[in-house]
Amino acid sequence: MRLQKYLSVAGACSRRKGEQYILQGRVQVNYQVVSELGSKVDPAIDHVQLDGQPIAFETEKVYIALNKPAGYVSSCRQTGELIILDLIDIPQRLYPIGRLDKDSVGLLLLTNDGQIHHRLSHPSFDHEKEYRVTVDHHISDEALRMLAQGIELSDGKTRPARVKRIAAKRFCIILREGRNRQVRRMVGKLGRKVVKLQRVRFANIKLGKLPSGKWRHLTVKERMTLLESRSK
Repeated sequence: MRLQKYLSVAGACSRRKGEQYILQGRVQVNYQVVSELGSKVDPAIDHVQLDGQPIAFETEKVYIALNKPAGYVSSCRQTGELIILDLIDIPQRLYPIGRLDKDSVGLLLLTNDGQIHHRLSHPSFDHEKEYRVTVDHHISDEALRMLAQGIELSDGKTRPARVKRIAAKRFCIILREGRNRQVRRMVGKLGRKVVKLQRVRFANIKLGKLPSGKWRHLTVKERMTLLESRSK
């Protein structure tokens, strides 16, 4: 949808007035000034502001927890691949908060709330994410200490994490950052290979006993926690 139409449909101003505001640099999309006419936005995911004030559609907000199976990609559209939206049968258009790679499983959050999607997907987002990891060979206590202290990767050293052994080849790790394939890359630096990666918690939201491939709406308490984080 063109940005000036978005402003009009949302009731912020007329379309012509919206064009003037855009040219004057008074409109932001995802916290960046947009001053070109014809710029497009997605009402379900983009955060639009006029003079610093959020402009949003009054639509029903949906927040979902999905237990992602292996073999599905965390994308809304990818030719020739199974996508997570194939598993969710509701009319609203949803977007994943963060990603799990194709081979990883476990908790994935989805929403049509553009503001909270942007907030929780931003690089500065630091809520805890907890993973259960199985590797191909025994992993030493020293290796686990290194994971906890931080591993030097191509994009910089990882932040300190909490790590706990579960078995000879299994451990739990709690991160407060979310780089691309981070756990797999960290483990690879120690000469091991991840054979199973499962996210079991995202902030206060737990996977629990949700079956693989199934989803549920977040509880009122879970939703409130996410909405509170949006306002911080």
